Amino acid sequence: MENKTVIDHAERAVTFHFPPQRIISLCPSLTDTLFALGLKEKIVGRTQFCIHPAEQVKNVRRVGGTKQIKMDVIKELQPDLIIAEKEENPKEMVEALAERYPVYVTDVENYTDALRMIRDLGQITGTEDAAQHIITRIETNFASLKPTRDVRVAYLIWQKPYMAAGNHTYIHSLLEKCGFVNVFRDFPGRYPTVMEADLREEAPDFIFLSSEPFPFKETHRNVFHEQFPDSVPLLVDGEMFSWYGVRMIKAALYFNTLIHTIEQQRK
Repeated sequence: MENKTVIDHAERAVTFHFPPQRIISLCPSLTDTLFALGLKEKIVGRTQFCIHPAEQVKNVRRVGGTKQIKMDVIKELQPDLIIAEKEENPKEMVEALAERYPVYVTDVENYTDALRMIRDLGQITGTEDAAQHIITRIETNFASLKPTRDVRVAYLIWQKPYMAAGNHTYIHSLLEKCGFVNVFRDFPGRYPTVMEADLREEAPDFIFLSSEPFPFKETHRNVFHEQFPDSVPLLVDGEMFSWYGVRMIKAALYFNTLIHTIEQQRK
């Protein structure tokens, strides 16, 4: 093994033993992708929210959540590389870890960033061919996407208060790829808090109620249907819209189905 120094997505120099043999992942979509790269035997730690691939993560030690981790468990696992995500993991937590271990930070705000992230994960783990295979499958599936036009949507991720996906987010990037117009794209902040009055004023054609991080259900859809009669509330799969990485292969197919459903409802 040799020491390798790379620049991560936060413009930090990270030096680690290459190829890494004991990897901890602190973001669910990164964990999912690392397994897809064939690193099953090298992933020693993950968060409680890293639920995919279900059968394989069961055998990987939990180190806490994405916002708060157990330093004693990290120490036990003796990682030679920790992979974190800028939006998912607090800066203070990442900095505390980086004082003791090599920490590579990813940063994904759009579709292009997501493909770069997959490529870079392949480079830092010595799985470039597997990474390129995943990227090719994603690009092929997204090339088959049939975008809609002039469909105005609000994508809600939380309630009490309502929070929406705004501009400069991966979710917004995928909404655009699908041809949707994000009614909250010009609101301040990446995930703006919005009021009922905002939803009524913007009057989106559809209100997307995401399955995560807040788990919107049918009961919520019914409430939205009553509160906002000028918009159609629709439950959507949050993993397809927010899990960048290998899950993007399935996401493109999901979006085609979603677009078809919406266009049928508009007729």
